Amino acid sequence: MQQFMSQLQHLLSAPGSGPVNWDLARQVAASQLAAAGDPAVSPFERNAVEEALRIADLWLEPATSWPSGIRTSVAWNRNEWIYKTLDVWRKLCDPVASRMVGAMGDLVPPEARAQLGPMQSMVATLGGALFGGQLGQALGSLAAEVLSAGDIGLPLGPAGTAALVPANIRAYGEGLELPEDEVRLYVALREAAHQRLFQHVPWLRGHVLTAVENYAAGIRVNREAIEEAMGRVDPTDPESMQAIALEGIFTPEDTPAQKASLARLETVLALVEGWVCHVVDSAAGDRLPNVVRLGEAFRRRRAAGGPAEQTFAALVGLELRPRRLREATVLWSALTEHRGIAGRDAVWGHPDLLPSDDDFANPEAFAATTSDLDEELANFDFTAPGAPEEQARGEDDDKS
Repeated sequence: MQQFMSQLQHLLSAPGSGPVNWDLARQVAASQLAAAGDPAVSPFERNAVEEALRIADLWLEPATSWPSGIRTSVAWNRNEWIYKTLDVWRKLCDPVASRMVGAMGDLVPPEARAQLGPMQSMVATLGGALFGGQLGQALGSLAAEVLSAGDIGLPLGPAGTAALVPANIRAYGEGLELPEDEVRLYVALREAAHQRLFQHVPWLRGHVLTAVENYAAGIRVNREAIEEAMGRVDPTDPESMQAIALEGIFTPEDTPAQKASLARLETVLALVEGWVCHVVDSAAGDRLPNVVRLGEAFRRRRAAGGPAEQTFAALVGLELRPRRLREATVLWSALTEHRGIAGRDAVWGHPDLLPSDDDFANPEAFAATTSDLDEELANFDFTAPGAPEEQARGEDDDKS
């Protein structure tokens, strides 16, 4: 009994200030990585990563209109990836977890809540521990698969920090049966392109994260699934609390607002990934012998999502896959053809300038329309009668 109380106390300790026990999540992820193996980054790998990112930035110069977005080039092991990205995961997961913890509290009959008194806080603590343990397992699995800081399309790492995970790149290259240095350089190109985009489009980071948060806000909690999961808890076995499977607890609301929120999220993820794919393929050109094969492998990987990403989606109800990646890549290619590199990148100047989901069906028409608008604005005489500036002066004269 003493051992049980000690384990239970450890499980419920350090609840933190939010709905997720993030200390427990980090401990579970670290324990999982330690069991599976988390190779330390060697000095050779650090130098190789820095050199790959330096070359990638040089290759990207003629392919984009923006300068480098990299302030720091680093090589992370799997634990470092978790530690450095945890702040963003906290921002994404806390709103969903808070609804689960609230639903757990609602399972207590109203007439019993008064009798519980201070014990009610134990329910919230237990919910935070349950979610933290499950989230730690998901992040541990994801850390064993990701290749870089921006690998899953979200700005997870610190701004301006380009990071690669050498152990995962090596394993991924072996799976493709391609040279490690070539795979590393291709991953570096993608990471460097990601950094340029998020560094030189100031509103984009907040826009992407807000799109994820808005979608998460429409996810409902399946109370029956929670009740079933809690029914599997063995009070004499604290480990059973950590082993509970929470998949299926969160499901998207089937409402017009939620569908619109999902469409916005999928569109912005596809636009980001499509731009990265187009720019990287343009920059690599004939420089990498297996660029076509690498590009296709990455597109399939991002469109399907890896096993860990699917586990994460089942856990929190968030799918981070750009479903229309190929269409988005074609759209950016059409914009480059009609407007040039600078004109293509200028579309990122404001969220309202970005193509909508409907534009994916006819990228040539969107690119041509955008080019026509550029020409009209370029040739427009803003000082002529009837121009906005002239009209504004006329209105002021009428008022005076």
